[in-house]
Amino acid sequence: MAKYRGKRKVLTNVRIEGIAAEGKCVARVDEQVIFVEKVAPGDLVDVQVTRKKPSFMEGIPVKFHEYSKDRVEPFCSHFGTCGGCKWQHIPYEIQLKYKHQQVVDNLERIAKVALPEISPILGSEKTQFYRNKLEYTFTNWKWLTREEIDSEGEIDRRGLGFHIPGRFDKILEIEKCFHQPDPSNEIRLKIAQFAKENDIPFYDLVKKTGNLRNLIIRNSVTDQWMVIVQFALEDEKNALLLNFIKDEFSDITSLMYVVNGKANETFHDLEVKCFYAKDHIIEEMEGIQFKVGPKSFYQTNAIQAYELYKVAREYAGLTGNEVVYDLYTGTGTIANFVAKEAREVVGIEYVEAAIEDAKVNSELNGITNTKFYAGDMKDMLNDEFVSQHNQPDVIITDPPRAGMHADVVNMLLKLAAEKIVYVSCNPATQARDLALLDEKYVVEKVQPVDMFPQTHHVENVVLLKLR
Repeated sequence: MAKYRGKRKVLTNVRIEGIAAEGKCVARVDEQVIFVEKVAPGDLVDVQVTRKKPSFMEGIPVKFHEYSKDRVEPFCSHFGTCGGCKWQHIPYEIQLKYKHQQVVDNLERIAKVALPEISPILGSEKTQFYRNKLEYTFTNWKWLTREEIDSEGEIDRRGLGFHIPGRFDKILEIEKCFHQPDPSNEIRLKIAQFAKENDIPFYDLVKKTGNLRNLIIRNSVTDQWMVIVQFALEDEKNALLLNFIKDEFSDITSLMYVVNGKANETFHDLEVKCFYAKDHIIEEMEGIQFKVGPKSFYQTNAIQAYELYKVAREYAGLTGNEVVYDLYTGTGTIANFVAKEAREVVGIEYVEAAIEDAKVNSELNGITNTKFYAGDMKDMLNDEFVSQHNQPDVIITDPPRAGMHADVVNMLLKLAAEKIVYVSCNPATQARDLALLDEKYVVEKVQPVDMFPQTHHVENVVLLKLR
């Protein structure tokens, strides 16, 4: 049955059936599919339609008649507004079930290739406080909660927190975040408090005025901490705040800052200066150390990344005689992780700064059988490159969410390495690429890995062998 709220259609008594793409749930009304946010399978709800297409609808819940028996109470007070942990209301074992099914569905429906039995998903040891990097934004016009709107008196609109989903200019002030371990919350709260007490102007995201723009907090498995403060301009109060951080958190390994007068918060093209202690922190995996600077990429769930890389290494099945190509190598984490079991590892990555980090990480660990090159993958990986660096026996590829460019897939087919280990953060684009590789390769093993509990994201590792 349908009714109307204003001009928008409301579907009543809709039973939510399952999980769909991007963390939304799915239901069917009069044989038409509708994707619904902020619900759980088993909920009975009224849904306001927000978008209608010939083949599907999208909507949001406006009234709950029954809650799913599988629901749990979200542990974060910001749940439902922040958007960072959209599955807190679903028990972790059920999250894993749906993530595993997401991999199965993508491989079966998109790849349409012969598949082995897919291994049970590897769950994360930690389901809270598992991230090693968080990025917060300062604002002078924070998002108000219902309680704040209803309260009497003047409200301080300065805040430090996360962007509201889909709104670049709306920042939700965060009281406690369950992503990163202590003292992450304490660092953020005390910095915000000190800035307010000392009238350091918070940035206006619309007018581009003010000074305090951004705060990044990073940590490592070796319990080292990096704090990066982004200012909009040079000011005498910058040093006041930085000295406060240095004195208040004397155990910080690295205190950095950047002055960014651009219209956006990206600083990869700007100088990041070290104010106190070191300009990096150290991650570690099986005794291998990785130098992480302010611009370095490193897997944000470091403990689970170790499990992911162990799967990739196992699938590679190295004996010490192989030439390995590590495509989309980033800072060379996988390349350095498998190097001791290979004859040579050749890493290719688009970001030049990441390649410099990869070289440093090899040098730091005395690894001498790695080579790293920067450039666009589809342009770098060609006949000339292969003639200079030997034919690969094993290829490990870990592309971005968009998957591999068609030219790269074609080159892999031409190279015809004995094995390809495909690590993916997007099973849908991985499945598309597997369909193309099916011309010469058979899927031997599949291992889903959960890197991000409380979210819909899932990683997947596939072993392909030459037919």
